[in-house]
Amino acid sequence: MTDFGLFEAMLDGLCASPGLGVVAISGGEPFAERRALSLAARRITATGRLLVLYTSGVWGTSGDPPAWIGGVLRLASCVVLGGDAFHAARMPAPAFAGAVRAVVAAGAHLVCQVLDTPRERETAARALTEALGPGWSRVAEVRPVPLLPYGRAAHFLPPPPSAPGGSFGRCPIVDAPVVRYDGWVLGCCDENVVMGAGPPALRRRATTAAEVTAALAELRDDPLLTAFGRTGLGALTAAEPYRDLAGRPMRGICDLCGHLLARAQTG
Repeated sequence: MTDFGLFEAMLDGLCASPGLGVVAISGGEPFAERRALSLAARRITATGRLLVLYTSGVWGTSGDPPAWIGGVLRLASCVVLGGDAFHAARMPAPAFAGAVRAVVAAGAHLVCQVLDTPRERETAARALTEALGPGWSRVAEVRPVPLLPYGRAAHFLPPPPSAPGGSFGRCPIVDAPVVRYDGWVLGCCDENVVMGAGPPALRRRATTAAEVTAALAELRDDPLLTAFGRTGLGALTAAEPYRDLAGRPMRGICDLCGHLLARAQTG
């Protein structure tokens, strides 16, 4: 992080925004930024919001973690630990076990996130048993997730089959805006959008706290984005401006999102 003043402005704008009951911090690896993560954890929880941390657990050791890490963990309500084979290949088992024990000792609920395969689920359950004992399910859970054919994982899977625009339902992440440390406020947490691609209508530039708060409010109150989450994208293709999209093949719901937003911007 090279512009800490900008980061503080983004954080201040986030904390001043109403309606955000839970704030998650992810990366990269958030624990790579000691000063920024410590400040963000304190500010966010001081406003009464719940804090969720996404981490690989690379900071785990066979003993207690550094004091500052323990302090951040104690502020978190939940920690999502990457327990899949991709992360495991880069971290020794004792470090993973140390991270697991540190999270539980801090009082946060632990979610071990793995790919949705029998082998990954079994490996995670075995690692949690070794770290916490047979009663691990009282303080932790294994959460399987599918491998998505987008973003970093796109080259592992074939492209998703096309489907008519009218067949898509509601978007589950349109109400999960992202505030980036470097001055961008984004309308959803899709990886392509977060990394700079996707529809321009989902991106706002902000350099002050007031601009962050305004951008979040604008995205929250946008009628089309609201309809994406409540009515569904496919249902909107019944309306006259979008009717030709109902039967057009789309590579996924994000593809349809881009067409709807572009059409709305051009009138």
